[in-house]
Order: sequence, then C-alpha cells, then structure tokens
Amino acid sequence: MALGKYSRVDNNNNNRKSSSSYCSTVTIVVFVGLCLVGIWMLTSSSVVPVQTGNGSAEEKKNQVEDQVTPVTSDNNDSSNTSDFEDNRGDLLDDATKGDGNVSLAENDGKGNLNTQENQDKNEETKMDESKKHDEQSASEGGEKSGDDSGGQGDSLENSDDKKSDSDETDKKSDSNENDKKSEENNEKSDLDDGDKKQDESSSETNGDQVDNQIEDKVDQNDNNELEKSSDEPKDDGQLKNQSSNEVFPSGAQSELLNETVTQTGSFSTQATESKIEKETQLSSKKYSWKLCNSTAGPDYIPCLDNLEAIRHLPSTKHYEHRERHCPEEPPTCLVPLPERYKRPIEWPESREKIWYYNVPHTKLAQIKGHQNWVKVTGEYLTFPGGGTQFKHGALHYIDFIEESVPDVAWGKRSRVVLDVGCGVASFGGFLFDRSVVAMSFAPKDEHEAQVQFALERGIPAVSAVMGTKRLPYPGRVFDIVHCARCRVPWHIEGGKLLLELNRVLRPGGFFVWSATPIYQDKTEDVEIWEAMVELTKSMCWELLNKTSKDAVNGVAVAAFRKPTSNDCYEQRSKQEPPLCPESDDPNAAWNVPLQACMHKVPVDASERGSQWPERWPERLEKSPYWLSSQVGVYGKAAPEDFAADNEHWKRVVTKSYLNGMGISWSSVRNVMDMNAVYGGFAAALKDLSLWVMNVVPIDSPDTLPIIYERGLFGMYHDWCESFSTYPRSYDLLHADHLFSKLNKRCNLVAIVAEVDRILRPEGKLIVRDNVETINELENMLKSMQWEVRMTYSKDKEGLLCVQKSMWRPKEVETIKYAIA
Repeated sequence: MALGKYSRVDNNNNNRKSSSSYCSTVTIVVFVGLCLVGIWMLTSSSVVPVQTGNGSAEEKKNQVEDQVTPVTSDNNDSSNTSDFEDNRGDLLDDATKGDGNVSLAENDGKGNLNTQENQDKNEETKMDESKKHDEQSASEGGEKSGDDSGGQGDSLENSDDKKSDSDETDKKSDSNENDKKSEENNEKSDLDDGDKKQDESSSETNGDQVDNQIEDKVDQNDNNELEKSSDEPKDDGQLKNQSSNEVFPSGAQSELLNETVTQTGSFSTQATESKIEKETQLSSKKYSWKLCNSTAGPDYIPCLDNLEAIRHLPSTKHYEHRERHCPEEPPTCLVPLPERYKRPIEWPESREKIWYYNVPHTKLAQIKGHQNWVKVTGEYLTFPGGGTQFKHGALHYIDFIEESVPDVAWGKRSRVVLDVGCGVASFGGFLFDRSVVAMSFAPKDEHEAQVQFALERGIPAVSAVMGTKRLPYPGRVFDIVHCARCRVPWHIEGGKLLLELNRVLRPGGFFVWSATPIYQDKTEDVEIWEAMVELTKSMCWELLNKTSKDAVNGVAVAAFRKPTSNDCYEQRSKQEPPLCPESDDPNAAWNVPLQACMHKVPVDASERGSQWPERWPERLEKSPYWLSSQVGVYGKAAPEDFAADNEHWKRVVTKSYLNGMGISWSSVRNVMDMNAVYGGFAAALKDLSLWVMNVVPIDSPDTLPIIYERGLFGMYHDWCESFSTYPRSYDLLHADHLFSKLNKRCNLVAIVAEVDRILRPEGKLIVRDNVETINELENMLKSMQWEVRMTYSKDKEGLLCVQKSMWRPKEVETIKYAIA
C-alpha cells in the first residue's frame, strides 16, 4: 500500500503541472526511495529468518525425539528448555554437561553421548516461530561463550525458564534484545552447573574412580534456588543421586546397568550414596605412620619392654620385671623388620629349621647348644633335639610319659596341655603328631627369644611368667599341665605357684613333672622333692607314678592327679593350703593377684568340671553338657546357640574362606581368632595343618571355657593393650565384629599398629564388621600399603581380606619408655 500511495502522489504532481522547483522533485524522489529500501529491509528481517527458524527447530525436534524419551516433571513449574545440536565431533571427550534437569546417558556403543532432557510436552507444541528463533540465537551465543571459557561448554542445555504459559505469552512481546540477554544469563548459570555435572558424568562412566569424583545432585524442586546460587561451589555430597525425572539409557547399555546399578546406573540408592560419601570422608583422612625406635628393635613387645616402668618396680623377687607393664598410651608406630628378613619356612619343615636372619639371636645356641635346643647351621637355626629333658627327641619323651601313665591317652582323653617354661616348645611341637595341642609359655628372660623361636617354628607359645598374677586362662580347663625342668620353685610360699596350676587343671587332670629333683640325689634336689611330696599331698593330689630314668634321654617322670571330689579336702587334719572363699571366682584371671588357696571341685552334675569332656575328636562338635541351663551369646538356648554358631562357621570357612579369597592355606600355620566366641572358626579349620589361638576379649561374654571343652585352646586379652607375643608371630588374623566394638573405648590406630606388629609380612587379615568400620580399616591399612585382596558388603555388613606388605615408614619415632 505504501507503493501505491507514493505512486499517486507522483502522478498528481505531473497532472497539475505545478510550478514546483526541480530541487523539490529530487528531494521527494530520494525520500521515497529511502522509504522503499527501509520497508524492504524490515520485511526481509522479519520474514526470512522465521522461515529458516521453522525448518531448524523442526529438524532438531525430530533429532531429540529419536534419541531420548522425555519424562514429564512433577514440579508445578514448567520447563522451557531450548534445543541444541549434539555434534559429537565438536565435543571434548569429557566436556558434555547439563544442569539440574538434564542428565547424560552412558556411551551408547557408537561413540556418542545422548543428551537427555526434561521438558514439558505442552511447551514443545506451543513455542511459536519467533520464540524458537530467539532461543536458537541465544544457543549460538552460549556455545561461543562456552568455547571462550575453556572449551567446556560445547553441548550445554539451557536452564529451565521457570515460567508458566501466561508468562510465555507476555514474553513474546518482549524485544529480541531482552530475550537474548535473559538467555545469556541462563547460559552462564548452565556453565557453572555444568562444571560440576562433568565430574559426575565421568564418575558414572568410570565406576572405579568414584572416590575422587563425588558431587551433589540437586532435586528438581530446588531449581529456583540453584539458579540463584549457581556461581557458588556445591557441598560434597552423594554420588550418582539421579533425580526422579531422569531417564535410563537404552539398548545394551541399559543391560549393563542392570548388573552394575549401584556403580554406573542412572538411578542410585540412598544406601549407596551414603556409603560412598562416608568412604570419601574416610579416604580424606591422612595417616602418618612412623617407625618405632626402641632398645628391643625388631623384637619390641610394648607391654613387656616398658623399661621405664620396670626400673621403678619396688621388687623383682617374684619376677615382676617379667610381667606385663603396659604403657598408658599404646604405641601407634610400626615395628621395624630384621635386616634380610624373608618369608618363613613352611610347616612341617619349620619344626626342624628356621631362617637365621628372621630371628638373628645366637646367645641361646651358645648356652643351650650342648643340650640340642638350637644350633646355627649356615643360614638356618636348627633344632636337632628339643630340650634339656629330651635331647634325643621329643617324640620318645612323649611316648615315655604315656607308657608311665596309660590314662594320659594322648589325643583321646588328653587333648589340651599347658606347657610351663617351654623353652623353644619342642614338646608342644611334637605333640601335634599325637593329636594334642599345647599352650606353651615362657618368660622373656636371659634365654633370649626362646618363645620367638617357637613361634617362628610354627608352634603355639606366648611370653608369660608365673609371678604375682593369675595366668590368663579360666579355671579347670587343661587336661594336663607339664613342666620339664621349668625352674619354677613350686614348693615355696605355701605352694602359691603350684596352687595356680591347680586352679587351671581339670578335676582328674594330670600334672607331669620331669625335673632333676625326681631322679637326682643331690641334697638340694632331695629337699625339693620331699617338699613337693608334702605339698601335693596337702593339696590332695595323687602321685600316680615316679619312674626311673629313661634309657634314651636319661630323665625320670613324676605324674600327679587332681582329685574329682571334695572328700579329701574335708578330711584333712590341717586346712593348709586353705580352701578359697565361695566368693572367689576361679575363672577370674585378668590381672587378678595370686591367692594361696584351692577352689572346691564341682560336684553338681550340671556344673562345669564335674565330668570329663568327651574324647577327641567327638568333643569338638558336641555341645558341653553344662550349657543346658544357660542362655547363649546370640540369645538362644546355649546348646542351640552353640550348634548354630558351629554350622555357621563351617559354612563360611568351606564356601568362602578356603576357596573364595585366594589364600594359599598350605602356607598358613599360626592363626589367631581375635574374637573367638565359641571357637567355631577354629573348629571349622580342624582338618588343616595349622593351629588357632582363640582370644576372648575381656569385655566379651566369657566363652573361653567352652573353647577348652571343645579341645581347643586360647586366652583372655584386652585389645586396648599389646598382645604378649613377639612381632611377626602369626600368618593369619581373624576378627569377627571386634573392631567396631573396640573403636568405642580404644585407639583404633594403636590397635591397627598392634595388628601390624604381630602379623607376618605377607600375612592375611580377615575382618567381618559393619560397613563403616570396614571402610575405616581399609583406608587405614591402605595407608600402610597393605594389599586389599577382597572387599564385600551387604545389608550394612562388610567383609575385608588384606595382605600385609613389607613396607616400613622412613620417619622414626623414639619410644622413650622403651629405651634402656
């Protein structure tokens, strides 16, 4: 119409043939021409791009619909998400991002990452051509902005506009310039959020790197708050917490996620998220280990090498300096290894020889070499005989005892033995050939490293002394107590030390003694023998046999038997030694002073000690007769509790431990169950050539008598203190729900340092506990460069198997109280 109007003006001017000047005519023509040019330009800018925009938007819409299935948000606020081309060739491998309403699918198998969007279906059809043009223009600007910020935003999705349909109508009337400005602001918010989503996408794609790639997913309902604070860093939160409006990948990738949903799936569980966050927090802790510097060096035993405490003892008359004196704060440093230490020789060869450099002590060989205790043979320490009383072999001596007292019946009636003053424990080492286990002990004294020799040989032993306190064993549990020239003055001070043996010996059990007073005629020996006869008679012990000298070893044996009733006690003319008061518990043994008294023999048929246990091996499986009236550890009637525990450990050991952990059990000899309960773990290993030290913590139910009744052995211990053994004593440690309990009252770092001390390099630790404790232990052990062999968790319970390394820290910590 404008063209027609201006044409009529020109015609009228010509028809009237006015006297207008030539300049006016030129001016009008120029003005009309400029108007025409302006109208053409305006028409071109508003029509041509709209047509182009229609085609682009429709094409993009089809592309997105082919790639994803949109999920309608439950939010009241609608989302206006613009569409971008996902040109994989223009993207970095790790540069694809999204905001709170956008997630990235896993690799679809063709090298492409599918961008998943959450957008309102109604808004897909309502967007007019002008609006789509504006959004496309803003998209191009956003991509350029992303490139300028370091190539991280090549495939960004717009944030939700959070506008209703009515808002959208108003928005159509806004200028293009305002729309573009708004879109650019949203793009900036996307960039900040995208940096965080990038790490999360990488974590989902690489499940084994989750510990260092944890980000917090924000629920869609919080999007408004997210847009306001997108420039602020998010708190470290849970990994892979996919919001409910995201979609699953399709095809083969979806099948993969069915197998690994807790690691790389589109959706995660709260349990998994919380677990990973806790693991991450734990992994952030730094453990700084140091090397212990003490006078004992590689043989440091914290509770026996507290030299400062020993120096302040008022007396050492009763071997107080050989007893436990634990520091107030247990050490958290690691004990050094001997130079040239190597993996111990395996059983049974180790019974005959060990590596010299593993226990590089020659003093005992010099003192006792003529008695065939130990000799230095090249790079080995060898044990040709066994001890002072059996220089020509322990097996002959063992058989000699049974010949002298047939009721001993090794491996049948007699199964569990206490060997006092064991030396290098050859007696206990060869009792294995008779299906007998011996708890051997000797003090850490001038006979340097005798218990360490025993343990290195694969023979059970602990460092202990008969001094001023009770031994850490229950009352009435040992079938036989043995002393072969153990140098203990049994007869002095009212027989206090022999009365301690009476406490731990079963009614009807034997005391076997083969010291010089039995067969030598020296004045001192004769006096000791006479004193022993008088003492044992007053204790109602029956002398079964006093043999003549054995032709092979040149020693004699005296065997005494403890009574099975109280008749003798009541008929004594003198009540010396006296009977213990009824209030005195014979099972109380942890740091309890010795008493020069005797406990009555149980006579009630339902009381422990009134009957001899079943013969071996039947006693291993049968519930003790005296459990019938008690409630078990796990809440059932004790016999049912016992049976269930026994079956449980059979199943665990058979199906998991023996075949599922990669442990070469032929190389495992010395084993400790740090929380033994009924001894089910040890019982399940009975067919293997190993022994198990069953430890019952002092704050746990006192089930140690049950363990002895089964024909196994063990001791009480407080794991807040060091164990009475040398470093590198055990091949395998087992802890069932122990560390979580100890963590409430002990320094867990010190406990782990103690575990490191008593476990051999390449030794295994198996832990069963709650997931939180397992994770904490795993991180701590990793910091010592232990190898994690297996981890597993289910229903908040976890299993961990690790192997100790040869690694030792370089930084040194001097233990002042352990320096001479």
